[in-house]
Amino acid sequence: MEIKVKKKITKEWFIELKKLICKNIEDLEKEYGSKIKFKRNKWKYGEFNKIEGEVIEKGGVAFSNVIGKFPKEFAKKIPGAKKKNYFWSSGVSVVLHPKNPKVPAMHFNTRFICTQKAWFGGGMDVTPNIKDNIEKKKIHKELKKMCDKHNTKFYPKYKKWCDQYFYLPHRNETRGIGGIFFDYKMDNWDKDFLFVKDVGITFANLIKKIVRKKMFFKWTKKDKEIQLLKRGRYVEFNLLYDRGTKFGLNSGGNSDAILMSMPPNAKWK
Repeated sequence: MEIKVKKKITKEWFIELKKLICKNIEDLEKEYGSKIKFKRNKWKYGEFNKIEGEVIEKGGVAFSNVIGKFPKEFAKKIPGAKKKNYFWSSGVSVVLHPKNPKVPAMHFNTRFICTQKAWFGGGMDVTPNIKDNIEKKKIHKELKKMCDKHNTKFYPKYKKWCDQYFYLPHRNETRGIGGIFFDYKMDNWDKDFLFVKDVGITFANLIKKIVRKKMFFKWTKKDKEIQLLKRGRYVEFNLLYDRGTKFGLNSGGNSDAILMSMPPNAKWK
């Protein structure tokens, strides 16, 4: 299959995935009694949708299809870009900061990048404010089940990668309860694409399961205080360590869309 066909197929899928995720979140708002919907913001290389709802206090779902050049120093770190720094990339990124402190924050992204090489990357993770080991086990069970359909080695490998990636060394702590994270998947395009699609659908379904279960729970001032401090950690990771943030800012991305991952408010002691 020609690379231009692969680009077209993945781009069309990412657009469909963005629509599915936005619909699932709007359905939750409707169930809660809110009429709030996403606001669409188009830009040169895509669209990022933002919501400030009663369930999701601040959420962003962004689709991008960026063509350009990496800065020369940054290009040296990217496969296939050392000699020629041209690139094509497309993907979806999602960050959800719920209003209720008992509902965890959720993050997801998936992408297809082409330089002189081409690969998929992405993943998802969950950041609770309040420990819930039962919820943690259920989430990881779903992710393992999905991964095992493709390769039984995927879950332990990508779970470990996620745990190591979403780690704040200056705090000596993980950001949340983990999930899966993968990058540079370029073994078999057809199989890799099926896996990436499954990751996206699984995340879209998990949003409904996780949020719906707790969005009506009562919470206290203390719960909110814990949430604000946890959001502070979220900010620290995204600004100091997140590769997606660095990639976006170094590839001519839309800064508003890239920084939509920031919570609506946060706190530090």
